[in-house]
Amino acid sequence: MPVESIITLAIASVLLGISPGPDNLFVLTQSALYGKKSGVLVTLGLCTGLIVHTSAVAFGVAAIFQTSLVAFTVLKVIGALYLLYLAWHAFRASVNRFQTPQSTLRSSGALYRRGIIMSVTNPKLSVFFLAFLPQFASPEYGALAPQIFVLGAVFMGVSLLVFCAIAVLAGELGGWLHNSARAQVYLNRITGVVFVGLALKLVTASAQAE
Repeated sequence: MPVESIITLAIASVLLGISPGPDNLFVLTQSALYGKKSGVLVTLGLCTGLIVHTSAVAFGVAAIFQTSLVAFTVLKVIGALYLLYLAWHAFRASVNRFQTPQSTLRSSGALYRRGIIMSVTNPKLSVFFLAFLPQFASPEYGALAPQIFVLGAVFMGVSLLVFCAIAVLAGELGGWLHNSARAQVYLNRITGVVFVGLALKLVTASAQAE
């Protein structure tokens, strides 16, 4: 594969990463609530989920979600229900919960899994990858599947860097939040609204790549 294709993909990935969207908004809110380390863990989970979507494109599974309304609908409903579950917890969260260092919501495993589930249960990502990654691959460079994996790895690497930067910046709000009960309550409610909005956006999404 030509270096130019890799560079072009990397630039496009940076632009996509900093554009307002469900994933970086998810990282931002989690970092502000639980600290930058938690935001990085969520980011690692999201990027791990991208491995599934990259594999789906490489092996042609993503095409099923683009052509099968039932498969697409089932997965997006599961994703929407999970987001509503997160919204419910955000609305019910108490101030003390975020002041307790050993809070279960701040455990590494829980946040990492949260990122994975958020990513894997979003069928739009598979459809997006199906439309996006092949643009940078070509049969003249060899087998397509290995190229897709390379391109997916580049996208994941860039997303990891961009989202970690967002996590660090948002995490700086943590100290202020822990000293302001009112700020915690407001951010919990905002987070709940964000999750509800993301759930509605996901459940009303069509199978056509944007």
